[in-house]
Amino acid sequence: MTQASPGRPRSGAVVATVLARRNPEGRYGLLLLVLIASYVLSAFNRRPVVTDLQIAFFLAVLLLALHASQLPRWLTRLAIAVALAGSAAALGVALTGTADGLGAADLWKGFTLLVTVVLIVRRILAKPTVTIQSIYGALSAYIIIGLMFAAFYSAIGHLGTPPFFADNQPADAQTFQYFSFTTLTTLGYGDFTAAANSGRAIAVMEALTGQVFLATLVARLVSAFRAPAEPPGE
Repeated sequence: MTQASPGRPRSGAVVATVLARRNPEGRYGLLLLVLIASYVLSAFNRRPVVTDLQIAFFLAVLLLALHASQLPRWLTRLAIAVALAGSAAALGVALTGTADGLGAADLWKGFTLLVTVVLIVRRILAKPTVTIQSIYGALSAYIIIGLMFAAFYSAIGHLGTPPFFADNQPADAQTFQYFSFTTLTTLGYGDFTAAANSGRAIAVMEALTGQVFLATLVARLVSAFRAPAEPPGE
């Protein structure tokens, strides 16, 4: 039997190293950082350019999710092409500054984030084991859900006739995002409430989504997570 020379790595180790380098799941940590940056940017900056930057941020989030999704190559390329074209069109209509243009851009942002959530959850559930990247992916999906509903609220605010919030509360990117995450986490402060039935219906959907997501996916992943064992002798 031929034995491997001590100075050369075995073929199995080489294959494992190559697969580890090509494994896209390490992108979920980067995805979480991009989402946090996007949240902070929109939460502390009221300039109109934030809407345009969000389109770019959400496009980057979708591309990272596509990279980690392990979809067929032709489907991934098609999705990237559609995402680039749609984001460019959304940016173009947002730059017009009209209510219809901003509403259309918000709809695109919401749709982009919806596809991203589906890709992340699909990939997490397909994994046979739970790793730290799975936890990062679940946290990213939770944040994306909050940003997605905020985009849909903003679309209703721009495209609808009555004010979105009751008592003529200000409706901008910051308040929509604040309302979305307080609804998602069921904090329910009550300082912002939807005035129309459409906004209320979506708020109920978001609250239910947040509870189901935490009680099922995140709880399951955390309970099943096991830290990697240390090699012997360390």
